[in-house]
Amino acid sequence: MNWASDEFKTLDLGDERLNARAVLLAQRLAGKPTESIPNACNGWAETQAAYRFLSNPRSDWQALLQSHWSSSMERMRAHDVVLNIQDTTELDFNGRQAKGLGPLSYEAQRGMYLHPTYAISASREPLGVLDAWMWAREPKAADGKRSGIKESERWIEGYERVAERAQDLPQVRQVYVADREADIVALLVRAKELNHAADYLIRCQHDRALPEGGKLWARLAQAPVLGQVRFELPSGRGRKARTVVQRIRVERIDISDGAKGSLSVTCVLAEEVDSPVGVKPVIWRLLSNRAADTLEQAVELLDWYRARWEIELFFLILKEGCRIEALQLGERERIETALALYLVVAWRINRLMRLGRTLPELPADVLLEVDEWKAAYVLNKKPVPKKTPALQDVIRLIAQLGGFLGRKGDGEPGAKTLWLGLRDVAVLVNGMRAMRDS
Repeated sequence: MNWASDEFKTLDLGDERLNARAVLLAQRLAGKPTESIPNACNGWAETQAAYRFLSNPRSDWQALLQSHWSSSMERMRAHDVVLNIQDTTELDFNGRQAKGLGPLSYEAQRGMYLHPTYAISASREPLGVLDAWMWAREPKAADGKRSGIKESERWIEGYERVAERAQDLPQVRQVYVADREADIVALLVRAKELNHAADYLIRCQHDRALPEGGKLWARLAQAPVLGQVRFELPSGRGRKARTVVQRIRVERIDISDGAKGSLSVTCVLAEEVDSPVGVKPVIWRLLSNRAADTLEQAVELLDWYRARWEIELFFLILKEGCRIEALQLGERERIETALALYLVVAWRINRLMRLGRTLPELPADVLLEVDEWKAAYVLNKKPVPKKTPALQDVIRLIAQLGGFLGRKGDGEPGAKTLWLGLRDVAVLVNGMRAMRDS
C-alpha cells in the first residue's frame, strides 16, 4: 500500500472509481508537487481523467478531505498535547479566467481565501489539516460595503471545531493557537460558554480599556517578572537568524466581555532585552485561558506560540512547492477540489522534513515507499542498502537532488530542497515500475 492509499483508506465519494482516481491523483501530485497537473500525470489519458475527476460534483472538497481528517485524528491519539494553528492566506489567481473568484486585498486582484486548521504536536510533528474555510469575497457595493459572510466568524467557528475534537479525544489536550486577527472578544466569550473544552492561545492586538480603569498593555507592563527565556529566532522576512532573550511578565486580568460582564484572562508579556542596534525588538502579548503562575508554565505558552510559525511554512510549501496559484482550472469549485489534495500533499512534505529531524532513526519505509527510498540511493549513485535505512539518511539524499549540499555546517535540509528532490525520485520510480510491468 502506498502512502496515498493509506491516508485516504476511508475515502467514500460514492463511487469506487472516483476513490481510486483521488488516490492516484494525490500520489501523482505528491511525486511532482512543482509541476502542473498535466506534467504530474502519466500521459494524456491520465490527465483527462484527472480533469474529469476535478469537475465531478461528487468530488466535493470536504468529502475528499474527510478521510484525511480521520487519519489525522488517529495520529493525534498518540500525543498529550495537540496545537491547532489557524491562519488565513490569500490565493492570488490574477490573470486566471476562473469563474467564482473575488477581490483580495485590492479590489482589482482576483482570487480566493483559505483558512485552515493545521494540527501539530508540541514537538512540531505535523499531524494533518483538520478543518478549512475556502471562500471568495463579494465585490464592494457603491456605498463601499461588502455583502457575504462575516469573515470574523471563521475564527469563532474554528475554535468550536477544535472544542468538538476535544470532546472526541478527552485524553488529548487541544490548544487553539492564532495570531492577532483572532483577538476577538466574541471568541473568548464562546470559549467560556464551552467551558474551555479546548485551551486558547492568541496574540493580543487590542489595547483594551479595563473595567476598573486604565489600559491593558500599561497594566501588563507593570506585572511581576517571572524570569527570562532564550531561544533562536530563525531567519525570514528579511531578518537574520539570531539569539533572542525575552523578559517574561504574567498577570491574570479581567477584561470586558462586551456585555457589561467580564472575562478573566491570563496575559503574558514577552519583551526582548538588549536587542541589536537597529533591530526591532521581539515583543509578544498573549492571551490564554490557562493559568501561568510559574516561569515554566509561561515558557510552555511561549513555546506553543512560537510553533505558530509552522503554518507559515505550510503556506510556503502550498504556494511555492505546490504552486497552487498557477492552477489552470476554469471554476472555483474545481480549484477547491484540487486544493484539498494539495493540502494533504503539503502536509506530507512538511511531515517528511520534520520527522527526518526529530525521529532520524525512524525506518524510512514508515513514510516512504520502498521504491522511493531505493530511487534516492540510485540517483545519488550510492549502493542500495539491503536493509531499510534510517529516515534521516534518505531525506538527506532526496534533498541533495534538490540542491542541499549536506556540508558539515549546513544543518538539516529544508522543505524546498525536499520538494525539488521528490520530483526526481518520482520520475525514476515511475520508470522502475514501468520496466517491471513490461
